[in-house]
This record gives sequence, C-alpha cells and structure tokens, in this order.
Amino acid sequence: MRYGRFMATADLSAPALTGIRRLSALDTVRARIALAVELGLLKPGERLPSNAEIARALGVAEITVRRALESLVGDGLIERRRGRGGGTHVAANPPSERVGEVGAYRESAAEVRELIDHRLVLESGLVQLVAKRSPDLPRLRTLVARMDTATGWAEFHELDAEFHRAVAAPGPPAAVAQYEMVLAELYRFYLPYPMPKLRESNRDHGKLVKALAAGDPDAAARVTRKHVRGLHQTMFVGLE
Repeated sequence: MRYGRFMATADLSAPALTGIRRLSALDTVRARIALAVELGLLKPGERLPSNAEIARALGVAEITVRRALESLVGDGLIERRRGRGGGTHVAANPPSERVGEVGAYRESAAEVRELIDHRLVLESGLVQLVAKRSPDLPRLRTLVARMDTATGWAEFHELDAEFHRAVAAPGPPAAVAQYEMVLAELYRFYLPYPMPKLRESNRDHGKLVKALAAGDPDAAARVTRKHVRGLHQTMFVGLE
C-alpha cells in the first residue's frame, strides 16, 4: 500500500490526482450512470430516483442531472416513460460502451484503490479513539435504522455519508478534517448500487455502533477494517 503521496499533503484537490477531474459535472453524471448500467448495478428496466435525489447523492446540481439524463436518453441507455409507472428507466437493451466518459473512471482505478487504503488507515484509527470518547449513539442508531428502510440507492448514499461523518466527529479535529477530505474524494467515484448490497453494508454499520456503545476500540477497528477493505471488491474497481 502506498500512503506517502496522500499523507504528505492535505491538498486532495490537486488537479493531477485523478483522471475524472478532466470531466465536467455533467459528464461525471453521464459516466457514473453509464458505468453502473454496464456493470449491471442498474438493471434493464429499473426506475431511477428523482432528479433531486440523484443530484444530492452525486453532489451536483439538479439541472446538471436533468441535462445528463436527457443526453443518456439520446445515447439509448435510459428512456422516459409516461403514465402510470412512468418516469426514467434503464433501457430494456442498453448499448454498451456508448458513453466515452466512462473511460476516465476506469483509468482512475489505481487512485481509487489508494483512496480506499488511505481511508482504511484514517478510519480505523479514528474509531479506536472515538470508542473511548462520546460518540452520538442515538444519532448513529437513527441513521442505521433509516438506511435499513431507505427506498433507493440515492437516499441510502446520503445517509451513509452522514453516518460515517458522524462516527468520526468526536475525533481529533485535524484527523477528522483529513478523513472527511478522503471520504469526499472517494465518494466522487460512488456509483448506484443494488439495495441488497447496500443493506448488507448497513449490517457493518450496526456492528460498529454496538462496538462504540460498548467502548470497545479493538472491536470497532475490526468492523471498520472489514467494511472499508470490502470496497476493493464492491466498488467498480473490483467489478470490472
């Protein structure tokens, strides 16, 4: 694992960090939806969340989502349906390799793996400290419960981000700030995922809350290591 490049600087917004930085916000939405379709994370016929939900989950403006989806309709990847049960759906037979912007994500696989490892180091250390401090357990339990009842990937992703930031919040401010930068950078690569996979990841959240409630730093670190290491298999870099 190579941590030097990350640990040496807190400037995670350097333009050379990842190939996706050459993409506009609209193009990143196109790439993320298209890659999720190509990998089978979004199934043919599946209905997409509202534009507002997608915008919040992917960290872009709602108008950007609307324009990106309109362009994907033109590419044949998604379709608009009218009437009862209408909305925006993945096309029944979406073409593959139609959206060239997907390449920028695939080219960034090495950077993604480094971000996962960097998150692993920071988060494992933070939860050990937080277990001996005063984590906001009611809030964390509420977020776990809300993730269990989330109706789609966009809603789940928002709650997931809130959960992990809430876990880290009682930690040392400098470490928390660096962790939040790494987390935000990694979330730039987030793709829509099937709800069964997301519910499975939420079980780790529940186990982490139990470890924090017990004041057990070793158990908290074990749960965190399993949860974050799993990203090497569950993020798109492990699904190619």
